[in-house]
Amino acid sequence: MPFNTRSVAVTMAVICFFGVGFISWFSGLSPFTCCRRAVIAAMFAGAAGILTVKAVNAIVISAMASSQMKQRKEEAGDSNS
Repeated sequence: MPFNTRSVAVTMAVICFFGVGFISWFSGLSPFTCCRRAVIAAMFAGAAGILTVKAVNAIVISAMASSQMKQRKEEAGDSNS
């Protein structure tokens, strides 16, 4: 079953946002710099999440399709014998 692209990407973006925000804050940067870095990192993480989930979904669907084709081919071979 394919994964939901949007929910995975949003989750990755939120985690990245807070992670980078806290790291920047503990580094002693100004709040504006922390926020700007966190937003930029969240955008990149969201885009990477979308691409990653789409790639995983393509692999999973391809494997499911080839499995179904193999199963049908075996069933057709058994009924011809």
